[in-house]
Formats: sequence, structure tokens, C-alpha cells
Amino acid sequence: MAGKLVVVKVGTGSLVKNDGSLNLESMKRLVDQIAKAVKDGNKIILVTSGAIAAGIAELKVKPNPNDIVFKQACAAAGQSILMSYYREFFKAHGLKVAQVLLTERDLSDRISYLHTCNVLDRLLQLGVIPIINENDVTSINEIIPVMKGQKINFSDNDILSVLIANATEADLVVILTTVDGLYTKSPEKPGASLIPVVEKITPEIRRAAEGKSRFGRGGMKTKIQAAEIAMQSGIPLIIANSNRENVLLDILDGKHVGTLFKPYGRKLPSIKKWIAYGAGTKGQIKVNEGAKKAILRGASLLAVGIEGVSGRFQIGEVVSIVDPDGKEFARGISNYTSEEINLIKGMNTKQIEKTLGYIRQKEIVSRKRMVLEEDMNEY
Repeated sequence: MAGKLVVVKVGTGSLVKNDGSLNLESMKRLVDQIAKAVKDGNKIILVTSGAIAAGIAELKVKPNPNDIVFKQACAAAGQSILMSYYREFFKAHGLKVAQVLLTERDLSDRISYLHTCNVLDRLLQLGVIPIINENDVTSINEIIPVMKGQKINFSDNDILSVLIANATEADLVVILTTVDGLYTKSPEKPGASLIPVVEKITPEIRRAAEGKSRFGRGGMKTKIQAAEIAMQSGIPLIIANSNRENVLLDILDGKHVGTLFKPYGRKLPSIKKWIAYGAGTKGQIKVNEGAKKAILRGASLLAVGIEGVSGRFQIGEVVSIVDPDGKEFARGISNYTSEEINLIKGMNTKQIEKTLGYIRQKEIVSRKRMVLEEDMNEY
């Protein structure tokens, strides 16, 4: 699979020992494989966990999993330790690394998203290995959004890895964990068997993914959520065991390793892919049944079809479009603020101009900057 762009995500459990300290042998083994893959002509983006665990070990404090600030403080102490080892191990192969810390806000804001894409692209052009982690010090993804209608799009490095793959138009996502892949039930239970290929996320698949990681925040459940986004985006994703010898190289050689989640989604334009998966929605626009039918037939959203607005948002931010029952059926970039829409909802073009004194655009949300729910879940 030479010449491909691959996003590799490695979980905390694959990077630490039983006592929670960093497993340098495991880190080096992963770096050796990435270096070989790069020298074979591939481009690799590494999404890594482990900063919190490294910080806990460094500070020699008793873990308190229910204290968010405690974990953020440990991440601050552990991030530099994590990067120093990565830098040392990659340097042995003549490769340079760059640290990229992201929060959900960095990917939900269109300008920040584009800057992130540009920087990652330039680093890859320079032959540098981008090493990405969620910025746990400033991230608020474990806090419930305070405004009605807001939705944050990732809360774990599993999801982050797929959003990065979408942003960079990667060819493959590999999630390395402490099990061989997805099993029919917990691999510790009798009769559990590995599922080699998943073509659709079914209720049975979701039930098989229940459970939580010992060291990380996610577990198999978030990996299935990540896989679903990848499948809908047209990107294959593989979950495999990091402890398997040459696991990454075998995957890149096309060998059957772990669980493959086969893509089924059609490729969306980059702007729509961001709307669907990268952006967090900043509010809701409720429309009447006539507007919903028109949108589903390919029309833009006009003010006359709007019944109400929830949340506060600005021009250019992504909003959820819901039907009279409050069910989301589309998302799009708003051409007006929430305050403006509240003033002009239900109005025709002439009434809008009279009320606001101007018409920025006839459409509240243009169809070309809108994604339907069926586009995101089309299987």
C-alpha cells in the first residue's frame, strides 16, 4: 500500500505498562514500524493518547478519574514527556516530528479547521511526522455544552483520528488497541470470536462494543463510533492489536489483520464533509413541513419556511436544521445570525428587506452548503 496517506491512532492502553507508566518498548516498536512505512513511500499522521497516564506517572500522584482538572494537570505534565520520547525514537530513523494539539473548537471553527489542514499538509510535504493529541489542558469535551442546540463533534482520540482523516483526505485509518479487533462479545468471555469484516454498523455490532478501556476514556464503543464516521466518509478503518508483531506493516502490506470496517459512503465535497463530521453545530433552526419537503427535493432554506431558532450563532457557523417534531434532517452553514433569523422567520424577501434594511442573501442556508442526514447515514 505504498504511497498512501494513513492516520494511525494508538490508545493509552497500548502505550503504558500495568502500573500506568509509559511502555517505552511499545512506543519504540510503533515508531520503528511508522518509520519503515514512511521509507516505503507512505505518509503517516500519528494520533496518540498517553499524556494523562504519563503525567500521573511523572507526578507520582494517585489517579483520580472523576476529577477533570486533575486529569488536565496530568496531561500538562505528561505531554512534553510523551513528545520527548517520540522525538528521540523518530530521530534514530532520521525523521523529525511536530506536535499538534487540538480541541473540538479547532475543528468546529471553519477558519481554524482550514489552518489545521494547511499545516498538516505542509508538514507532510516536508517529510515531518505530525503527532496529534487532544489538548486536554484546554479541552471542554467532557463538560456538557451549556447552550441548547450546541453539539460538540468529538470527545475521544478515536473520533479525532477519523476527523483528521477526513480533513486530510486520508486513504486509511488504523486504530491500534490492546485487543485483536472487534469481537462478537467481550474477548474475555467464553465463545467470543473475532469479527474480521464489518460492512454495516448494526445494533448487534453496537452491543458487542459495550465496555470501557482501563486507561483511556473510550473503549470499543468510541472506536465503533469512529468507524461509522469513516465508513460513511468512504474511508476504510482497521482496528488491530498493537502488540501483534509488525501489525502496522502487515496492514499496509494488505494482510488480513484485526477488524476491517469497509467504507460505503460516497465521497462528499470537502466543505460538506466538514459540515457533516468536523463542525459542531452551534444552534438549531426549526422549519415547517413544507420547507423540509423542499429541502429534501434539493432546495435551499428560505426564511419563509422557518418556525423558530434555538441557541446563538453567527454568520458562517454550522446549524442543525430540524423538522416540526424537532428531529434533525440536515445541517448547513448559516448566512444570517440567530438574532437576524429570529426577526425575519416566516417572512418573504420583500418583508426581510423592510425589516432588516438589507438582504445579505436570499437563502438562509444555501443547498450547496448543506448536508442532509441521509448523506451522513446513507447505507
